Amino acid sequence: MAEYRYHGMNSAGRPIQGLLTAKNKKSAMLKLTELMRVRRFNLNSLEKKRTYVYKVSKGNERAVRGERKAYSQEELSRALRAIGYKVLSVRRKPLDFRMSPPSSDVVMFIRLGADLLREKLPYDEVLELLGNDIQNRTLREAIKEISSDLKEGREGKEVFGKQEDALGRFPAHMLGVAAQSGNMVEIYESTAKFLERNQAFKKSLRSALIMPCVTVFLLLCAVLFYVGYIFPETAEMFLKFDMKLPPMTRFTLDVSYFLRDNIILLLIGTFVPIAVALKLAFTNKGRFLIDKYIIRLPIIGSLLHKTSIEIFCRVFTALYSGSGENIEVIRTSAEACRNRYMERQIKEIAIPMMIKEGKGLVESLERTGVFTENALNRLRGGAETGTLRKTALQVANYYEKETTYKMKAIIDWVQVFIAFFVLIVMTGITVVSSETAIMKPTMPGVTVK
Repeated sequence: MAEYRYHGMNSAGRPIQGLLTAKNKKSAMLKLTELMRVRRFNLNSLEKKRTYVYKVSKGNERAVRGERKAYSQEELSRALRAIGYKVLSVRRKPLDFRMSPPSSDVVMFIRLGADLLREKLPYDEVLELLGNDIQNRTLREAIKEISSDLKEGREGKEVFGKQEDALGRFPAHMLGVAAQSGNMVEIYESTAKFLERNQAFKKSLRSALIMPCVTVFLLLCAVLFYVGYIFPETAEMFLKFDMKLPPMTRFTLDVSYFLRDNIILLLIGTFVPIAVALKLAFTNKGRFLIDKYIIRLPIIGSLLHKTSIEIFCRVFTALYSGSGENIEVIRTSAEACRNRYMERQIKEIAIPMMIKEGKGLVESLERTGVFTENALNRLRGGAETGTLRKTALQVANYYEKETTYKMKAIIDWVQVFIAFFVLIVMTGITVVSSETAIMKPTMPGVTVK
């Protein structure tokens, strides 16, 4: 998230200045337009905070180089002179972008933060230690910016919201809430647990789906290359001697001819639908439809569904306080559950029912149609006994264990299936190759007995 500074003039002729964060200048202007309407002022300028490379010296010391963010070259030069440096050069960094750090580094930062906070270490010292110890440059700079902004007295949500690109949307939101709450340790712990669980689930999903699909795809490519190019070169040699081909050899050769004659149509028929599907999948509507129907698939759909419920309950547990402010907690939990269909159902059905009709949490969640009966029964019991927070954690832990065991079983079965599939394909190739290997051409005038 980029930081912008605006200057304006109100109706009384007084200057107005402020800061805002946005993904790009267009988003910044949209936010600023709404702000101008509410506060009634005219915009004079909008400046983006950029990275500048400078070279300075002090007295007889050797010149040093460094990087610093500022709204203008002149502003940075004044700041450097104010602390006693002689400015030799200041120029804008040509490629001012940051690569997102690996998710494992973000998880390590949050996990270590939770551990250090549990040891009663002051938060500013925690950020200083982690900022000096993190190897990834992008994450290290983000932590130092967070520490600097918090020392300036900025709100936690604003400070961490600027670092969405480095931390991720959900971790940035959760850590922003933690910075303004009285239970930082618990929120850090829950966030770390969520991210670790998310990493483990993605790893298991890759093992269960992606790697087998890649294996099958490469195997099919090898088979098609064999059937379409290598096999005909051998089989056509027998046709020169006017020999009758065995049935499997004849069938394989016919398939080869079909592939050669229709290769363009086959490629179009294969890759165009895939390209269209991928393009739709990356649209908001496409993602919504995928999330809506994927949880209805047998086996894997049930796992994805229960994992989303687990994440909802885990985030809800971390933020729930039992007060009337928990509408925002439910909204945050819905955004974290990693399923856009479930998120929309909760936001558009459950939350309006609670606000406008005064319905209870469990009753409103039941109307969404996206929670399992088991989860609703457990949450209903917790609501009736006043232990909703504890019960939500129990539901999260239960579904974590269930999905973990079932995912391991699915991975085992998929591996068996892939091994069986490879065996069948290789056996088929071996049989066809053996059939051609035992064929003997008949020479003119020679009788084979």
